[in-house]
This record gives sequence, structure tokens and C-alpha cells, in this order.
Amino acid sequence: MDTPVNFAKASFKDFEEIPNMNAFERAELFYEFTDYMLENGHMNYRFMTTNGCSPEMWVTSPFNKEPKKCVSLVSNDYLNFTQHPKVKEAAIEGIRKYGTGAGASPLIGGHHEYHEKLEHKISAFFGRTPDSTIIYTTGYTANSATLLALLNKTDVAIVDMAVHASVYEGCKNTNTKMFPHNNLEMLERALKEVREKYLTRIVVIDGVYSQDGDLAHMDEIYKLTKQYGAFLMVDDAHGIGVLGATGRGAIEKYNLLDKVDLISGTLSKAFGHIGGFVVANPKMINYLKFQSRQQVFSSTSTPASACLLKALDLIDEEPQWRQMLDANVQYYKKGLLDMGLNIGITESAIIPVKIGDAHKTGDVARLLLEAGVYTNAIVYPGVSRKNARIRTSLMATHTREHLDKALNAFDYVNQKLHISHTN
Repeated sequence: MDTPVNFAKASFKDFEEIPNMNAFERAELFYEFTDYMLENGHMNYRFMTTNGCSPEMWVTSPFNKEPKKCVSLVSNDYLNFTQHPKVKEAAIEGIRKYGTGAGASPLIGGHHEYHEKLEHKISAFFGRTPDSTIIYTTGYTANSATLLALLNKTDVAIVDMAVHASVYEGCKNTNTKMFPHNNLEMLERALKEVREKYLTRIVVIDGVYSQDGDLAHMDEIYKLTKQYGAFLMVDDAHGIGVLGATGRGAIEKYNLLDKVDLISGTLSKAFGHIGGFVVANPKMINYLKFQSRQQVFSSTSTPASACLLKALDLIDEEPQWRQMLDANVQYYKKGLLDMGLNIGITESAIIPVKIGDAHKTGDVARLLLEAGVYTNAIVYPGVSRKNARIRTSLMATHTREHLDKALNAFDYVNQKLHISHTN
């Protein structure tokens, strides 16, 4: 029977809205599509692992029913603080002292001592006054809830097209102008166009972009933003804790820590736990505490998040983790480049191997897993249809043996599927 979606060319996005099909019918058709992916060896998602974030993980997948030990290149736990003994102990102590939950939203009884300490410590981390930070339960929410609270129909968000999905969700109730990734000419054109039309004009960019691993042209973007009287929001989820002379992120690399109007970030990557935050001037933070719906209507982070107080300290106390990560990045990138693989313009611990064809990308991910290397296959809508890739992320605790195993696996796949741009 013909279906309204061509499974051979479909992506997950094609099932969001199908003419004349209700939500339950779409779900039934999508179930058939995921079965189709399984049969073709392309269901590279939602694999179960039986140990925590680590350079090696035990992976169960449709291709191996029993857990298989693999080099893991899928985690954003860049410094591997999820496994740091001092961070673990701080989480345990937080639970011992405060219990297992916050009990309420921050506004009506769920704002505890450990939350206040964390907000103050994040403020100090960025050189701001104590009341310059608000925390959220996730980094995704930090973006979406903040933008939803700030922007309405009289405002506009001017966003780099490559920003995180949480930014787009946060802009649903406002006007949006998009400019091509890091294209300063088009950004300036947008700023000119909106200058007299909207009350609040916010340019929103990432510090490090999550798919290509490249950096925003932040210094030039900041100058243009201020030239046209707009505000700048930077989501530096993948940079904070990793980049910069002292680990304050891509914003520190550009010497803009005291200039960016809104800094958003996550506590689930370099800091090894879960949560998000926004740093801004205290009056803006006060506004968000009472106007952000997530702050008003949702319970906040658990006492285990007391571990973040220690993780923040470790950025300064143990800089060797950033140094180890950087050394791994340089070694691994050289190995991929020596094979003629296309890694784009990454400047971070996110290192894509660009394939182009979505079907071949699925095959590459499966063959890598067979070789004992766990990676992410990223296809449309995560990237454009012609820009499918294997996304890999490195950790400070990867050893040379781990990286060599990964490089050997890519070499094996290259020989079978010819993914090098020199082939």
C-alpha cells in the first residue's frame, strides 16, 4: 500500500504534519518508518548503555543484543566530571543534607540554600555580582523559557540559522529574522531592517555551534549589534568550562565576558550534571525570576545539583582536564585529516566527519559500532539534507589507545565505503 511519506527519503521531520492524518495516525505511520530503519540498519538512535558517561561504554543496540564495549564518542561530558570523585561526593552530600527533591517551583517554596549558592557561584565565575544569575532545570529551558518571557509581538529576535533548537522554540511568540551562519553582511542587513520597527531587538548566537563545532564571529557580531542599538544573547553551552584561558568559554576567548547582555549555558556538559543558567544584569535576572513560566510553574533542580558547586571550583583548581582535552582534540583531528576525511572548520571538542549522503551516513555509523566505536549519525533536520555527518565528541579522559581505536575504525570504514574527500 502506498504511504503519504517516501520512507527511502524520509526524515523524522516529515512526520510532524501529514495532510489528513491525525496525531495517532501519524504515530502509527512513524512506527512503520522506524521499523523500516531497523530493517535497513539505520536505527542509530536511543541505544541503551549500562554504565555512566565514560570514554568506554557498554552499548546495546539493534545490531548487538548483548552489551558491547565501545569507545564512546557521543558524550558532551567533555571533562568527564560526571565521574570525578569530588563531584560525585558533593552530589551525595547534597542528597544527605537536603533529600532527593526540591519540592516546589522556586517562586513558592522550592528555592533552597543550594540553589542560592549555585546562582551566586555562577555569577562569580563570570565576574558578576551575586544576583546576576538564574538557574533552570535544563540548558534547553534556559534558552526557551528566557526568550519566551522576554519577547512578544512588539519585539524581534535576529538569530544565526545554526543556533540550537531551544532558541527557535523560545522565539515562537515573537518576530524572527534569520541570517546565514556567521554571515556578517546579512546580519547587518537584518539589523538595519528592524531598527525602527521593534521595541526589543536581540541578536541570538551560539558560542560554539553544536554540529560543526565552529565558533561564532563574536567580536564582529557584538560590534554590529551595538552599532544598531540591539542586545546580544550568547548560548555558550559547548564552550563554557572548556574554551578560554580560564575555561570561561568562547565569550572569554573574545574578551566579552563583561559585555554580552545575556549569557546562557548548560550544567550538563563541562560541569557534569544537569541544568541551565542565564547570566545578565541583576534587574533582568529579577524580572526572569518572576516572569519566566518555568520558574513560576515547574519544580527546580534536585539537591544532587550541589555537586555543581564543586565542579565550578574544579575548573580553576584542576586546569589539567582542559589541557588533556585539547591535546586529545589535536591528536584526533590530525588523524582524521591524514585520512583525507572532511571535518569542516571545527575549533572545539565537537568534531564532525562529513559524509553528505544520509543513507551512507547511517551505514557508516553501523560499521563503526560493529568495530567497537559508538558515534552519532546526524542527518536532516539536525543538519541540511546534503550535510549529513558522523558527529563525534571527545573527552579529557580518552586515552591514546581509545583514539587510535576510533581512528582505525574510521580507516576501516573509509576503505569499505570511500568516505574520504580524496577518494
